[in-house]
Amino acid sequence: MIRIENVSKTFKSKDNTVEALKNITLDIAKGDIYGIIGMSGAGKSTLVRCLNFLERPTEGTVYVEGKDLSAMTGKELRQMRTKVAMIFQHFNLLMQRTVLDNICFPMEIVGVKKSEARKKAREYLEIVDLTEKENAYPAQLSGGQKQRVAIARALAMDPKILLCDEATSALDPTTTKSILSLLKEINLKYGITIVIITHSMDVVQEICTKVAIVDAGVLAESGTVEEVFATPKSKAARKLVFQGEQKVPLMKSKRCIRIVFTENSSFEPVIANMVLECKASVNILLADTKDIGGIARGQMILQLPEDEQTAEKMIAYLKERNLTVEELKDYVEQ
Repeated sequence: MIRIENVSKTFKSKDNTVEALKNITLDIAKGDIYGIIGMSGAGKSTLVRCLNFLERPTEGTVYVEGKDLSAMTGKELRQMRTKVAMIFQHFNLLMQRTVLDNICFPMEIVGVKKSEARKKAREYLEIVDLTEKENAYPAQLSGGQKQRVAIARALAMDPKILLCDEATSALDPTTTKSILSLLKEINLKYGITIVIITHSMDVVQEICTKVAIVDAGVLAESGTVEEVFATPKSKAARKLVFQGEQKVPLMKSKRCIRIVFTENSSFEPVIANMVLECKASVNILLADTKDIGGIARGQMILQLPEDEQTAEKMIAYLKERNLTVEELKDYVEQ
């Protein structure tokens, strides 16, 4: 669907030269929910703007459905962009227009009849569950509602690709979760390829199928979300996954548990996901597991963190995934 080939972008001013992107190559397949993640200043937003040539790369090019964007005329680029929609962190709604009129706006620009535009706008308002807000103004909406209007406006042009540039950064965790759920539903229902630019690994884990780590303008690592977050290889990926580069302190907790695998898929990195979810390390004291017919069979003994709340959260996480959990007394000597 999208091929990013050897893309570099340099910004030059009178006193300074900034290499925002350096020789990035990526493939995003049709129907993917693809996350591009990195710390602030990594080059993520520049990269997403290169995907529709709002920023023209200094070197390299981008292909959308096999078509080289660098070879397109201005008119052809404008036509292409009608099928590559964007939603932003700050919604970019027109404050003097109602919700319905905001959604109609891009259709008006390309000459869609007013009656047809309003009909389509109401259909998309229903999809984002805001039918009752069609006559409201943006100032009367919550942040989550504003972002739903922005999503409906993007969908009104029947895009094949949806670019989300930090689309949930201004939202609280609960609202973020609802917006991500909506995007996932849209992806499944309409097959729209979604590219999510974010600095949050929680967003990537919640919704994305594949992920690329960008660090200082360089592609540090890419792959499936499971691969990258279970076994991060690059320094940048490890920093994002473990939320810092500090060394894990000596484990002194006396609380140990034995977990028994009986029905979990051997492809599911349960312990790695638990560590990511709880944002704390465990010490594996014993492991004896075998892959039998795609099912993990065996046992593992873990030394849990000293923090009781974190330890309880880990135990609950394991039990929710149908693992047998047994607390061991005096397994670690005084």
